[in-house]
Amino acid sequence: MSHSRLEFFDALAARASAGVLGAYSSSFSLATALLSRRERADIRALYAMVRIADEIVDGVGAEAGVDVLAFLDAYERAALAAMRSRFSPDPVLHSFGRTARACGFEEEWVRAFFTSMRADIAPRPMSEEDFQRYVYGSAEVIGLMCVAIFVRGVEVEPHEREAMRASARRLGAAFQKINFLRDLGEDAARLGRRYYPVPLSEGAKARIVCDIRSDLVAAEPGLALLPPRPRRAVAAARDVYAELLSRLEATPAAPLTRRRVRVPGPRKAWAVVRGSLGTARGA
Repeated sequence: MSHSRLEFFDALAARASAGVLGAYSSSFSLATALLSRRERADIRALYAMVRIADEIVDGVGAEAGVDVLAFLDAYERAALAAMRSRFSPDPVLHSFGRTARACGFEEEWVRAFFTSMRADIAPRPMSEEDFQRYVYGSAEVIGLMCVAIFVRGVEVEPHEREAMRASARRLGAAFQKINFLRDLGEDAARLGRRYYPVPLSEGAKARIVCDIRSDLVAAEPGLALLPPRPRRAVAAARDVYAELLSRLEATPAAPLTRRRVRVPGPRKAWAVVRGSLGTARGA
């Protein structure tokens, strides 16, 4: 069967997004193995768009000597345009646009994401309100987009959709806060960012860990409502992050500014194996 040029470009764009995910995130690459082919393609499309935005502000733009803010603004305009058009000349945005339209992404989610990315260009001390706004745009809206991907084509009661969205926001917030704690030293030294106090006291670390655990607990009810495959994939990612949090909690505060705590690759793989066993049993 012959394919049109547009279908050929669709496939090329999907491969480009898959390449971005594979290059940057071993954890999410593993977790997506539990998803259906369509869900996996949509998650890759979402991840690739936000990863490229991250790269603009996390040093690549500066190394290239470009106006980082201007480039980020242009990328936001292109991402929003891709959501409204059947074609984008940027393969990553083309793939993102297809997913955004098919899954019903809201433009407000994308705008909130880019607002948080702009806050990273010229870091400054954050108030509690600033911090919550940043976490919403950098992480919670990603959770909302993931829910839209997971329930695409599925009949869902409005109250269940809201519960899944609330859960996704709390889980996204937890993942982001764990990233902040893990990257404490690098963020401060290389990027001049301080989402949490540096140096970090033991008391402050204990309060941060407690806050993150409350997010993880609050995310459970909505997680249980997800369709089976996404539920197992999200649970695998949650398990990896929960183990990372435990390792961070067991590490004294001072060394967190000097070294990056990680979950070993085999432990990540085991989380996916557990999920795949559930898939095989039809659980």
